Amino acid sequence: MTTQHDAVAVNVWRKTRYVSLGDGRNLCLECLESAIMDTGDCQPLYHGIRDYYEGMNMRIDQEIPMLLVERQALNEAIEGEKHGFLHMPETRGLCLSEEQTVTSILKRPRIGSRGMVGMRTQPQKLTRRCDVTAILVLYGLPRLLTGAILAHELMHGWLRLNGYRNLNPDVEEGICQVLSYMWLESEVMPGSRNIPSTSMSSLSSTWSYGSTSKPSTSTASSSSSSSSSKKGYNSSTENNLGQFFMHQIASDASPAYGGGFRSAMYAVNKYGLRSTLKHIYWTGTFPL
Repeated sequence: MTTQHDAVAVNVWRKTRYVSLGDGRNLCLECLESAIMDTGDCQPLYHGIRDYYEGMNMRIDQEIPMLLVERQALNEAIEGEKHGFLHMPETRGLCLSEEQTVTSILKRPRIGSRGMVGMRTQPQKLTRRCDVTAILVLYGLPRLLTGAILAHELMHGWLRLNGYRNLNPDVEEGICQVLSYMWLESEVMPGSRNIPSTSMSSLSSTWSYGSTSKPSTSTASSSSSSSSSKKGYNSSTENNLGQFFMHQIASDASPAYGGGFRSAMYAVNKYGLRSTLKHIYWTGTFPL
């Protein structure tokens, strides 16, 4: 068994090499190849996922800062939030709503003889200019897992910015998990990436979710066909990882994240994403 003190350890049963991230987490060298290690590294992925939202006519106009952080900084940020629902033993992402000073990773660490070395961090004062202050994600995770977390947290932000208030945890976390799952699906199964936006295009695509007026009937934007955040093709290892992350979302046993996801996905498959979101806005529940 490897420990947080090992620089590069070997699993004796499978001969798998790991590198310690120094916080109790170990990363295999295959995952290290696609791991997102600092805030700058994550920006293309973050903007690609924002493009994915825009392709589904869910554009986020506000420039929400996104920071990659260490485990301790993420835990401290959670403590600084006045509201939030967390069931997971370890949180890997957070949509901030309060003003805080957060220490982000400015320069990625490198593998040294005693583990990961050379990391440079920077404290950053986050000012509240809207209902979302920033999005934080734990560093050192594989690209697809980082992207899935970003897609989930961006949905929290989208809901807040569009007037969704006081949702039950199973409804809010469930629909956020649906967006995470859909983004993963678009990455590991490219042929299905247009399904969400295509289903939405037959519905009202320019309705303002915070508006009391009737939705319009204009068609969806065609930008969804080019809303990928990938650079080239995924490796087979990365595709397998993506499918595993999708399986984790679908089989989660928790009431809010797992049960909420399955209820949300049922509604989205039956009524479409846009109609499901409209129903949530007006009733706070999923359509049956």
